[in-house]
Amino acid sequence: MAKRAIFEDVGTGARAEARAGGIDAGRRGDRGAVRVFLAVLFALVVAMIAVGGLTRLTDSGLSITEWRPVTGALPPLSAEAWEAEFALYRAIPEYQLQNRGMTLAEFQTIYWWEWGHRQLGRVIGLVWLLGFVGLLATKKIPPGWTGRLVLLGALGGLQGAIGWWMVSSGLEGTMLDVASYRLATHLGLAFVILGLIAWFMLDLSRSAADLLQARRLAEPRLATWGTVLIAAVLFQVILGALVAGIDAGRNYTDWPLMAGGLTPPDMWALEPWWRNLFENDGTVQFFHRLWGYALLGLVIAAAVAARRSAHRKTRLAFTAALHMTVLQIVLGVVTVMYSSPWYFAIVHQLGAVVLLVLVIRARHRAGTPLPQSVRQP
Repeated sequence: MAKRAIFEDVGTGARAEARAGGIDAGRRGDRGAVRVFLAVLFALVVAMIAVGGLTRLTDSGLSITEWRPVTGALPPLSAEAWEAEFALYRAIPEYQLQNRGMTLAEFQTIYWWEWGHRQLGRVIGLVWLLGFVGLLATKKIPPGWTGRLVLLGALGGLQGAIGWWMVSSGLEGTMLDVASYRLATHLGLAFVILGLIAWFMLDLSRSAADLLQARRLAEPRLATWGTVLIAAVLFQVILGALVAGIDAGRNYTDWPLMAGGLTPPDMWALEPWWRNLFENDGTVQFFHRLWGYALLGLVIAAAVAARRSAHRKTRLAFTAALHMTVLQIVLGVVTVMYSSPWYFAIVHQLGAVVLLVLVIRARHRAGTPLPQSVRQP
């Protein structure tokens, strides 16, 4: 074997692949592929939240009275099939107590909304399955990421089951809508799934080595603030779903008062008292408003704490969350004052999506600050 000089450059020739960063570079494409996959899922889940909101706002959610995950992908294809579907709808309380006399054409309008909502759910499931299998088969899933992708698929399947659990609550007795707490569970899980996808995408936007190094610069106190904000936003989303579930946003259209008072009249009229938290439109809207003010206070406190951060982009992330919180409150006030027309209501719902993503980004940057030039203030 030929002798080598002590100071020979080992970064040339056949050994070039051993240069610094070579291992991470080999995995970078894998992280990119998974990130594209998650970006597609993210866009589909946002669309699902919007379509679900419009389905609720158009009172279309109970138009399909059976859960057929596979065969239900095909809509009625003949006049006889439409009549059979309409007959099933005429047997439920919503038709008998609220929509009696509805024509077949009117039924078809609400049917297509619910069918589109369920069909989009099937598309998301199919995209996840094909994408996951494809990434697994081509070995593009980075180490440690298989379980996270499986988790998203499992939560998606659970979401479908919860969706039917929600719909079934409006098919019996005297229910004119789905149970509000089931709607809140359904929407809350959708936001949890969306939040996980956003967090995973943020992780994948940087190399594993970069994240490892960034964690050494983490700001634990600020990260705690970020965690609190994520929980606070998710809780507000659940309260908003309770408002939507009983159309509470279409009553008490004055602001900042409610029917001229600090609290709505008959706030605790229902017995037992806890029913008011789910079924009393004034009580539900009051607590949604109250938590909105509390959330604003929390975001202001977090933004003030972030001003002491040594990392400019972390400070900007918390500031962006504050700006979006203010905008979201303004959207909520306008939505209420105009008695929740669908176009304001859906913008307000999508505003919650933006706010959640921004507080998740702020939390992520507090735990793994982005590198910056020493010249940056």
